[in-house]
Amino acid sequence: MSATALSDHSQPPGLLVEARGLGVRLGGRDILRGVDLTLRRGEIVTVIGPNGGGKTTLLRAVLGLIEPAAGNARVAPGVTVGYVPQRFAPDRILPMTVGRLMRLTARPDRSAVERALAETGTAHLIDASVHALSGGELQRVLLARALVREPDLLALDEPVQAVDYAGEAALYELIADIRRRRGCGVLMVSHDLHVVMAATDRVLCVNGHVCCTGTPHEVSGNAEFRRLFGPQADVFAVYRHHHDHDHDLSGEPVPDADGHHHDHHHHHHHG
Repeated sequence: MSATALSDHSQPPGLLVEARGLGVRLGGRDILRGVDLTLRRGEIVTVIGPNGGGKTTLLRAVLGLIEPAAGNARVAPGVTVGYVPQRFAPDRILPMTVGRLMRLTARPDRSAVERALAETGTAHLIDASVHALSGGELQRVLLARALVREPDLLALDEPVQAVDYAGEAALYELIADIRRRRGCGVLMVSHDLHVVMAATDRVLCVNGHVCCTGTPHEVSGNAEFRRLFGPQADVFAVYRHHHDHDHDLSGEPVPDADGHHHDHHHHHHHG
């Protein structure tokens, strides 16, 4: 029996993503070097770091969209991926409805489309024009589009861009709910150094290499992290109370069946 076959059988249960010694060169320069990453089913891993530090490149290499120059990166065999890329320019596509966008690359039936939109709170937008959506609505529709695939892994590149703080907290809460409900893994690139989704199990801080990794709390206390980002380097998790109401798209709590609003606080630190 070959060593390769052995290592495949000893693959840790639930492993979705693995990168070892990953190096990527683009245009003759090293974008990433020596990156290790694992992600298991049910885990949320958030990749943070400065612009140009290689966050999106790491995600794309893991998904097999970029060829590594060194080491390797892969999604485990048989794992279905729902990918929400960072740059989605609705102005580049013909005017189209949300329903049509949901069927651009796959051919889900209408009921599957409706279920996925309902899961992200956007069922009412199925006939709306994609161009008319707010930033938060578009992100939710793109998330729904990834969910139609019934993914084991959600790969999200800056999923809370173009929303305000309340919208950011509501989107993070939605992603945490999806993970809890579906048990999928989530690999997320974050655009904001100072706010990390509270449900994140591990943060990977990448600046060409992995400068540090750990829980949000561990990373914010890391010396290299603080050197890289200076005195503003506090990573604050978006804090989440367990509560039983939904947010509408403005971020306002929706009253529950009894008509009560629940008090809750999202702690946020402005540096």
